[in-house]
Amino acid sequence: MAGAKNGVFAEKISPYLRKKMEEAGGSLPFLDIQYAVDPSEAVEQTFEVARHYQSEMSTLFEGREVRGVEKLYRRTLLVEPTTICAAHCRWCIRGQYDTATLSREDLELIARYCGTAPENQDVREVLVTGGDPLILVDRIEWLLDALEEHAPQVEIVRIATRVPLQDPRRVDARMQHALRRRSTFRVEIATHINHKGELFPEVREAYTVLQEAGARIYDQTVLLRGLNDGLDTLVGLFDELRSMGIEAHYLFHCVPIRGMDHHRTSVEEGLELHRRLGASGLTSGRVRPHFTLMTDVGKVPLYEGSIIGRDEHNRMLIQTAYRYEERMSWVPGWQLPDNARVDDNGFLQVWYLDAIGGKAEF
Repeated sequence: MAGAKNGVFAEKISPYLRKKMEEAGGSLPFLDIQYAVDPSEAVEQTFEVARHYQSEMSTLFEGREVRGVEKLYRRTLLVEPTTICAAHCRWCIRGQYDTATLSREDLELIARYCGTAPENQDVREVLVTGGDPLILVDRIEWLLDALEEHAPQVEIVRIATRVPLQDPRRVDARMQHALRRRSTFRVEIATHINHKGELFPEVREAYTVLQEAGARIYDQTVLLRGLNDGLDTLVGLFDELRSMGIEAHYLFHCVPIRGMDHHRTSVEEGLELHRRLGASGLTSGRVRPHFTLMTDVGKVPLYEGSIIGRDEHNRMLIQTAYRYEERMSWVPGWQLPDNARVDDNGFLQVWYLDAIGGKAEF
């Protein structure tokens, strides 16, 4: 998902997506909003940041630096085989990452680190992200092979990808083989499907191929102004995902990354959409995702009492259930962000920049 140069996130639209736009007369709103550069990206808001939370690790293992690894949670290790993508989503939380790709030697070192380092004794899941890991299928196969050999405690490997949406021809027999069932863990696919219109016949077939390979698929929809901030749009999307056997896991509030303000609803708008999804009778409760913030200390699904304050800069103070002492034991060397603090009970609280509210479509 990287592609920034001199602070500018380059536009990158895959040939497949470009063809779909051309077939529609040069424009498809549900694709334009996600992939075409907008002048509003040049507008910066106070407290926006260049990239999402800092969770990279500076770790030596077997006398070498472990590259491409992040960690914020007790049971999950994040691995980035590459920061390359088939297309650049304008709302990407990793758009300002430098371009990098790991070698086979790097990935095998990560697997040994995952399996034997004391701080990883509770790790049961590996999240493979980037970039888009399915752009380089050989890296995925190398990593899965190495985890199977060196990290037997890992039960689930999750692979985050938009390839089926951006370049579905890549989902082929070679990819099926790489994602085959393993003896020690199962493979899950995390994806971002944000609008029902993205589900072209080729895209549906690509997801079917991944399911036939044995992967379970779950979706993390990003709430985007003008794209899917209407109740009917979300009901249609989540009903369709259920029919495809894809779990609706998260409805993410669009994060306050620099240049994204025009994409963002207010948190209250998101909460109202979430309430209506679950209590309107318009769709099954089985398709209702968790409405979640990506804060500087990690993901925080919003519940009653999660928002405990506001300031004059339109920031909300979020109460989390993350314990500072536990975080330090999971991630040695982790530093408390400037906009976070530890409460009297040892839990983390973090400031989160809201967006100015508008009128969502109900």
